[in-house]
Amino acid sequence: MMRNSIFPAILTASSLLVLPGFLKAEPPQPFGPEYPQLDKMATGEWQKDPRNRTEEQAKAAAEKAKAKGKGKGKGRQPKRIINLNVPREDVVAFAVYTQDIGTVKMTAQLYPLLEGEPREVRLELKDGNNWKEIAKEEIVYPGWTAHFRLENWDGSKDVPYRVRHGDKANFEGTIRKDPVDKDVIVVGNLSCNSSRTPGPRPNIVKNLLHHDPDVLFFAGDQTYHHTEHTAGWIQFGLQFREVMKDRPTITIPDDHDVGQGNLWGEGGVKAETRVGHDGGYIYHPEYVNMVERQQTWHLPDAYDPTPIAQNIGVYYTRLRVGGIDFAILEDRKFKSGPDGKIPKMGPRPDHINDPKYDRSAVDLPNLKLLGDRQLKFLHEWGQDWTGAEMKCVLSQTAFCGAVHKHGNFENRLLADLDSNAWPQTGRNKALTEIRRAWAPHLCGDQHLAVVVKHGIENHGDGPMGFTSPAIINTIYGRWWHPEDEKAGANPVPDSPLPWTGEYLDGLGNKINMIAYANPEDRSDEKKRADGYGIARFNKKTREITFENWDRFADASTGKGQFPGWPLTFKMEDNDGRKATHWLPKITFSEPSQVVQVVKQDSEEILYTVRIQGDTFQPKVFAGGDYLVKYGKDKPDGKVVRLKANADKAAAGKATAGLQ
Repeated sequence: MMRNSIFPAILTASSLLVLPGFLKAEPPQPFGPEYPQLDKMATGEWQKDPRNRTEEQAKAAAEKAKAKGKGKGKGRQPKRIINLNVPREDVVAFAVYTQDIGTVKMTAQLYPLLEGEPREVRLELKDGNNWKEIAKEEIVYPGWTAHFRLENWDGSKDVPYRVRHGDKANFEGTIRKDPVDKDVIVVGNLSCNSSRTPGPRPNIVKNLLHHDPDVLFFAGDQTYHHTEHTAGWIQFGLQFREVMKDRPTITIPDDHDVGQGNLWGEGGVKAETRVGHDGGYIYHPEYVNMVERQQTWHLPDAYDPTPIAQNIGVYYTRLRVGGIDFAILEDRKFKSGPDGKIPKMGPRPDHINDPKYDRSAVDLPNLKLLGDRQLKFLHEWGQDWTGAEMKCVLSQTAFCGAVHKHGNFENRLLADLDSNAWPQTGRNKALTEIRRAWAPHLCGDQHLAVVVKHGIENHGDGPMGFTSPAIINTIYGRWWHPEDEKAGANPVPDSPLPWTGEYLDGLGNKINMIAYANPEDRSDEKKRADGYGIARFNKKTREITFENWDRFADASTGKGQFPGWPLTFKMEDNDGRKATHWLPKITFSEPSQVVQVVKQDSEEILYTVRIQGDTFQPKVFAGGDYLVKYGKDKPDGKVVRLKANADKAAAGKATAGLQ
């Protein structure tokens, strides 16, 4: 089953704050008296919280209140999210995991425990017909999680697992084999799970099971219960555990997950205002760490785990599934807040509605988007193709403002700074690194499904971006609706959508609108454009397909995608620069080399990709001399110096067979 042993090596989460096996009581206010409201449903004497009453307890309390003559509205309690006081055989709510190059990381999420119950969780794997315990982990509080790390993992087989607590409670699933033998790797792309529509998500789950994704990506806003993340996170887990339990799942928190309407993390500082437009985090840093521990501990280890201000952790990293290499970013964590740094040109510091404003006035050299650390990560990730045939970038939000109307159909806004469209220089730096790896970008956050081709220097010269629709689109509506109601230059041929083509967003960023899915009627739940995305990576053809499915579709019929989808494009289209020159065709002694093209005079890396076969003719975008570096997984082997030729055929004939 496992390499070198029946069972993998086990590394514990000993660096985390854990609870001894039978600790009698947890701290009632783990975030201090300044924040008594944080995670109240799941901390202290949680079982006495009226929102956690059983049906019998709730009925008895109502009768008691009636007998005392309490009027309507008096003594009213906050609305229940879910009942956390479950039968004790159900206390293991769900589990999420990833597998990357021989390491499995798993987080088990429990309901809050009662005094005297064990504060440890056991992980068992199935070997033949028998279950064998391979690890015990103590529970981390606040948050009620247990974390398992399995090394020397053999990813060539499916392995059933179960997480157990006490004598009766358990949760079962399967750690899937790494699907490296599949030609097409399927990604579920989801975000924005409105808590205003409680209860299960049966149709989306049914459809996802039909698509059978190899990996799930939840881009953020898994819950909108700002101060009750544990309850909201468990609610999310119950909604999607049937599809998450048997496949690797990427969950990354966005602003609402950490309790903020918008977030400009500013490197982890404490926000001075309750809305946080100045930058930083509103709530206690350990609440932020709890949220990130619950949602991201199971991701592969952070590229650089150095904490930021207030000792808030980081999780940006990479995950390889079936030969697709995903860079996982943190859009908000290092980003500058607008208030006090740029002129105010709208009703609030992050909104601009003055059509005459100076775009350069909001793009100042001291502003950050991803931050230097994440740009370094992207730069190095793009050059390392270990375990990768194709690449993809994942993050919370879009690198453009592909939206005109906000909140309601009558509210037109020129520019929204709560996206990766701002600051523009940071946006272009990030897209340049993504383009160098010929990678598309998947994200959520905007509540409006769109596919764009980004422009950096020119329209269409950047990578493709797919923003998923909101799972439930009741929080904040958005629409793509140009004011002149005209298509842009070079519209998509034969598109059913009227407003495609080349545009500038409200910050002056160049975008080619390829497809969008506007809500038709937000008062009708079947016309809100709720749904989910699917991305298919075909390693054989090097093609990528984006699908956009209506929440109420029946995917088994093959019908139910929004107009304008599906969309298929080539991996090399993520570098949309037009080739003006070509280098000689190179024949390598071994196939599938990683090839990097560098402009010799400026030392600029144009791109680094894994080629198919044993020949490759690099495209370039100006004349001159170039270095071509190559190797098995990184461009760390030989270097060839070549001169560009504007005639592709002549360039190819010049040195065909060069090794």
